[in-house]
Amino acid sequence: MERIDILLATYNGEKYIKEQLESILNQTYANFNLLISDDKSTDNTVEILKEYEKKDNRIKVFTQETNLGYIKNFEFLLKQVTSEYYMLSDQDDVWHKDKVSKSYDKLTKENLDLVFCDLEVVDKDLNTIHNSMFRFLKIDKRIKKYDDYRLIYLDNCVTGCTIISRKKFLDLILPLPSTTKYLVHDYWIALVISMHGKFSYIDEPLIKYRQHGNNEIGTDKISTKFSKFSDVRDLFINVKTERFTAFVDNDRVFDDKLKALNTEALEYFKNIKDKQNINFKGLKTFDNIYKYQSLNKYILFFVIMNIPILARSLFSIRYIILKIMSKR
Repeated sequence: MERIDILLATYNGEKYIKEQLESILNQTYANFNLLISDDKSTDNTVEILKEYEKKDNRIKVFTQETNLGYIKNFEFLLKQVTSEYYMLSDQDDVWHKDKVSKSYDKLTKENLDLVFCDLEVVDKDLNTIHNSMFRFLKIDKRIKKYDDYRLIYLDNCVTGCTIISRKKFLDLILPLPSTTKYLVHDYWIALVISMHGKFSYIDEPLIKYRQHGNNEIGTDKISTKFSKFSDVRDLFINVKTERFTAFVDNDRVFDDKLKALNTEALEYFKNIKDKQNINFKGLKTFDNIYKYQSLNKYILFFVIMNIPILARSLFSIRYIILKIMSKR
């Protein structure tokens, strides 16, 4: 068994951290380092971590002097990796006892560079809400096609706390982009490896993904939260604008073809922001960005981005129907 570095980022996690630590320390695959970075917690998280560090020599705890934010905290941990393999962990989940062994076996036996898995969605008391997050979010069919960067280029479905990957890509991955909340560490890691390596997933939940407080299940269902179409469209455009800005700013990981597309896409989304009725410019760029999406998504976003006058009417009708059905 080869050694794996498990990277756990913490911040004010005293309520659930013990359950997570126990689930990791009791894995069937025992040859790992558990590297923990606390982001200047103000509760008893550090005290709990130090207690576990004394009891198990696989644990090493780092404490940050200033609050870095979760992206930079994970970046710090990624810089500590010495083993050939690493996994990411959040502070409030619970791992199935064979999560490490199944992830490692998949990665090594199929000679992959990144593997991720499904998640069991649970409430704060670990009662099951849904036994598959992928099916809950209706993205399971899309994920089954995840073997090409073109399917992850626009939107990410790789959850960081399910990842196992290889150290050899870290020089390319680091530093992590940190200028937008719409391009977080797991998305960036998955995107980089999808362009430069091989990745796949395990069609099985290997983690209890705890939902509590204000956290969200995967991708927010934006269209059911807004009453105005303009708010939805503006958000979609802002998300893409910020992501492509980050792509352009971090172009070292992209080949020449994608560098050019990133620049074109950024200009496209900037230009359509004020187009409130119909847009005729940059349609070829739109096609190049979205052509690997499903036909339904292609049509949906084509109308939203380029024919907002039509999308606005359809959205209003949908909103009225949902309100009648008491879903608003």
